[in-house]
Amino acid sequence: MSKSPRSGAPKARNAQSRKGGSRKDSSPKRNFSAKRDGRDGRDHYENRGNRKDGASGVRPNRRDQSTRSAPAPVAVEPIVREHKPTSATFTSPVSVLPVMVEMNGWDDYALLDMGHGQKLERYGKYTVIRPEAQAMGAPRLPESEWKSADAIFTGDIEEEGPGRWKFATQVDEIWQMKYGPATFNGQFMSFRHVGVFPEQAAHWDWVGQQIKKADRPLKILNLFGYTGLASLLPAALGAHVTHVDASKKAIGWARENQELSGLEDKPIRWICDDAMKFVEREVRRGNTYDGIILDPPKYGRGPNGEVWDFFESVPHMLACVRKLLSPNAQFLLMSSYAIRASFLSSHELMRECLDGLPGTIESGELAIRELNGPRLLSTSLFSRWSAPDNNKTEGA
Repeated sequence: MSKSPRSGAPKARNAQSRKGGSRKDSSPKRNFSAKRDGRDGRDHYENRGNRKDGASGVRPNRRDQSTRSAPAPVAVEPIVREHKPTSATFTSPVSVLPVMVEMNGWDDYALLDMGHGQKLERYGKYTVIRPEAQAMGAPRLPESEWKSADAIFTGDIEEEGPGRWKFATQVDEIWQMKYGPATFNGQFMSFRHVGVFPEQAAHWDWVGQQIKKADRPLKILNLFGYTGLASLLPAALGAHVTHVDASKKAIGWARENQELSGLEDKPIRWICDDAMKFVEREVRRGNTYDGIILDPPKYGRGPNGEVWDFFESVPHMLACVRKLLSPNAQFLLMSSYAIRASFLSSHELMRECLDGLPGTIESGELAIRELNGPRLLSTSLFSRWSAPDNNKTEGA
């Protein structure tokens, strides 16, 4: 069994009985439920249970309602925003779209099968079943492969919905996986996640390519940094990284991953803060970065109750981020799990914010390829800008 990185005591999850009941699991659980909507259910703070049909909470009688007159119309004030036409000419950067980026898995991760609204995956030594709205076809593998899974997440069909894990066998509460020089902890968490979003490996590799192409130490900002892999991997390549996340628990988890990876000596600043407030302060301070990574949620709250809404907040965030790019900036990467948006929307917004910069903006979908299979599973949208190949500091 694996050991907790803090206490050193072995942890284990108990198997579910075949009747659906469960034994008590006395092992401590990491309370980590509020990272990101569309990924960790960050909008679960919304009070969906508030009733507006009377203090008693009794459902009104439909027959009584039919004899009542319609309520008087109420004037609705339109939302008025300051009209500020864009000054962008949209002549540069160069646009490349659509781009389909595939992640093919690695030793500690594979998409084994998908279908009927679920996906069968392998995370290290465990095989898990999780809901997946994008898996609209039928499974390829026989039912016996699915029934042999170690864990299954059941509950709300919505991505941010509550639910619970059921375990067919005794499993460790915490186990370790690797990607390149990074070693990291996996854990069965609420809202169906395990501490890593494997499709992002394609972007980790792309960032690594940008660092190598620059051929100089880069100063990188990682916003909404989660459990830290997008910070650890650039740091291992010599980058100086500032990692920002609103969750203290996420920061703690990321630092545990740093220790597991043997990267304690690498220059990483760990900052627990609201991403928007941090970016605004950095603009006022005049700080700049050579590369910026954004992986924002659809909805979320900062440590002091700050509200994040993707569609409302991203335009201002990108406008601020543009001011944080250094004169010799190498890249900007934004992922989006707000699937009701489109990569075209984020592409046009990034074109506007980066207007006049040399280089290229690519936008499209990030997908996972089935292991030994012909299908792709769409996971998120992205837009990314990279500087031209000759963008190097003089004398570097």
